Amino acid sequence: MALSSNAQGFILLLAAASLLAVTEARTVVVGGSEGWRFGYNYTDWALQNSPFYINDQLVFKYDPPSDANSGYSVYQLPNLWSYINCDFSEAKLLANQMQGGGDGFKVELTQWRPYYFASGEKDGKNCKDGLMKFFAVPLPRWNN
Repeated sequence: MALSSNAQGFILLLAAASLLAVTEARTVVVGGSEGWRFGYNYTDWALQNSPFYINDQLVFKYDPPSDANSGYSVYQLPNLWSYINCDFSEAKLLANQMQGGGDGFKVELTQWRPYYFASGEKDGKNCKDGLMKFFAVPLPRWNN
């Protein structure tokens, strides 16, 4: 099965980016100045802020539960199936509803593998309806 020209272009872009990677790790706030919140498309955000590299840190900032929001969390999902279906049955809780305040909760991307993140509050509603999920596959850094 041949790859489409778009897929080939994307693979070439990733390969070129990995060759040009700077040696210093970045710290990236998930969602930018607005942080981790319901109703924001984090898949688009991840595409706009990629590529990510090994040793980059993702910072999840969010307010604790209040009358204005039901609360957020950060889970790492084990695989693509869990990510697509917002299935938290085998997910690992990284940060609870209270850990996103202040400087936020940091996750370091330490390996070359997919990282699947989502908010699991409201029985997965934040993930399913609130678009609070994304994945990152950090690329290796090349030291010159």
